[in-house]
Amino acid sequence: MSEFADKISGFEPYLYRMKKNSGGKCLFLKDNRCAIYGIRPLICRFYPFELRSAGEDQYVFAYTNECPCIGSGPNLKREYFDKLFKRFIKTMKEDLTEA
Repeated sequence: MSEFADKISGFEPYLYRMKKNSGGKCLFLKDNRCAIYGIRPLICRFYPFELRSAGEDQYVFAYTNECPCIGSGPNLKREYFDKLFKRFIKTMKEDLTEA
């Protein structure tokens, strides 16, 4: 894992941050496409959104300014984020089971 991610703290629920190449892009971005799309990490599945801790086991979705398309698409409804959060909970439970 140390080849493609760095351990971080203070960004719960995330424990690792993906490394980037010298151009600031993801190491797995090849010809402008994700080379590990089928097994990409949860943060990539959420992109351009991310979960941020709001304290006491509360989380909110925020967006990253590095995405050039923010503001150009349709407004997303709460159901979209509910679905993402359910995926987060399922993934975290699976990770705990495998540990």
